[in-house]
Amino acid sequence: MKIMVCLKQVPHQDARLEIDSDGTWIKEDGIKFEINSYDTYALEEALRIKDAGEAEVVVVSIGPDRVTQALRTALGMGADRAVHVKDAAVDDSDSLGIAKVLAAVAKEESPDLVLMGLMADDGNFAAVGPMLAELMGIPSATAVVKAERAEGTVTCERELEGGALEVVELPTPALLAVQTGLNQVRYASLKGIMAAKKKPIDTKTAEDLGLTGQVGAAASKVKVEKIYVPPKGEGAEMIEGSTDEVVEKLLGKIKELGLL
Repeated sequence: MKIMVCLKQVPHQDARLEIDSDGTWIKEDGIKFEINSYDTYALEEALRIKDAGEAEVVVVSIGPDRVTQALRTALGMGADRAVHVKDAAVDDSDSLGIAKVLAAVAKEESPDLVLMGLMADDGNFAAVGPMLAELMGIPSATAVVKAERAEGTVTCERELEGGALEVVELPTPALLAVQTGLNQVRYASLKGIMAAKKKPIDTKTAEDLGLTGQVGAAASKVKVEKIYVPPKGEGAEMIEGSTDEVVEKLLGKIKELGLL
């Protein structure tokens, strides 16, 4: 079987972020990047399937030259090969544009299973997975915390509100957008890192994928108008007393602020 894992490279969780001059994104120069945390669990799940039997794991990512580092890390962890969509014409695509790019790659790869993170650490939209599945014409499940494969199906546990779980069975091919904590993510071994240097990375453009004019900033339906640091509040008032007293004081404050 073939598993396609979608990876996004995002700013490192410890990076010191500053807003760029036009106020629509961050300054990317001089900061470290890493694989999106949610996507590492998707990759680990694919590698566990590979370890358990015959499976080819193909990792796909979109972005500039620096994305090669993320792909090499994935190859070092055990992925077989990589596809890097590198084209200025794809830059600033919205979620639908990204889904179109990944769908075009999937059309060429014909995977039996597509794995990706529930959302990206930087955008938090959680929109690409369902859009990609729709464009591919396959079923999908999001917020997956457990997955078990059988012949022609995959059974998933999905995390819902309030800690509840939903169990769904999907026919394959299918797409799973996984939650963090699905598994224990491995590290790339020294042997794996050395082997990764010899594994292929196939570079593609929007034109290669037949998407000229269909993706990128001009084609985006969603545009970022402004990002900013939330203003600091003036402090907090601590309410003390018994439970009944705290409730009464809190209700009073809510009424005072006109929220009730």
